[in-house]
Amino acid sequence: MLSTSFEQLINTAKIGSYEYVDLNEIVKLALNENIQPSENDDKRVLFLGIDLQNDFMEEGALGVPGAHGDVERINKFLYNNMDQITEVAVSLDTHSLNQIFHPSWWVDPEGKHPEPFTIITSEDVDHGKWKPVYEQEISIDYVKKLEVLGQKQLCIWPYHCIEGTPGASLESQFARMAHFHSVIRNTTLKKIVKGKDPYSEMYGIIKPEYSRDNQTNRELLAYIREFDEVYIAGQAESHCVYETVRQIAEHFADDLQWTKKIYVLKDGMSCIPGFEEENAKAWQALIDQYGIQLVESSKVTAS
Repeated sequence: MLSTSFEQLINTAKIGSYEYVDLNEIVKLALNENIQPSENDDKRVLFLGIDLQNDFMEEGALGVPGAHGDVERINKFLYNNMDQITEVAVSLDTHSLNQIFHPSWWVDPEGKHPEPFTIITSEDVDHGKWKPVYEQEISIDYVKKLEVLGQKQLCIWPYHCIEGTPGASLESQFARMAHFHSVIRNTTLKKIVKGKDPYSEMYGIIKPEYSRDNQTNRELLAYIREFDEVYIAGQAESHCVYETVRQIAEHFADDLQWTKKIYVLKDGMSCIPGFEEENAKAWQALIDQYGIQLVESSKVTAS
């Protein structure tokens, strides 16, 4: 039982508001608690938060409808399971302006850049509908390889999570809870930076959608496998959360007893509008193939 109330830690009305996070206050509150350090846990449980950053909140540059409610439920899940969650890890989508999925990378025959959410296909580049401004050979090869490999087609996204901007920072109320956990459990909040390669999208945290060289993060895979259970939530359900779960499950496909211990908080993530139907089918495929579990955060207890 925590002596610090949920309301002392979290102001749900300020979710997504870029509120300043006073870590001195968080540490002071945490030091009043008396919960065993995570190194003493018999069962090791990981919470993996995907891209819980300001730019994915509802007013952000790439705002996901429903994100504020997701953060509130994630925070309550962490609070209610503080003594059971061994470690918290978070991914940080991190970009520059000129990347292959941003408007500046492509132009039409009139020299105009594509609007956000434009899909660029191999047929488009073959017929000159869109032409890369940078690295023509690499860019065209990328678009074609996505289709050959059955990945998501290239989507042009609004400029988002630009390194060093407030939009790339962790959402403030989630940051309060995550750091509170790290002090109480005497562990380190693990931060996973992804998405800096200019030549590829990187939805999942393990590897890019396609790359000419092998960029699989095997060190991260080994870290995740150290845990007996993994709980995952964040944004956006249809892209970065789904691809993260798929990449992890595919890598550990020879250990279905473990992949069944991957729990995805379905009320802790939301879909980018327009991707709902294919997203539902994709999740069902992961459930059928790997046994991953979609659960309600209020109806599951990390144990």
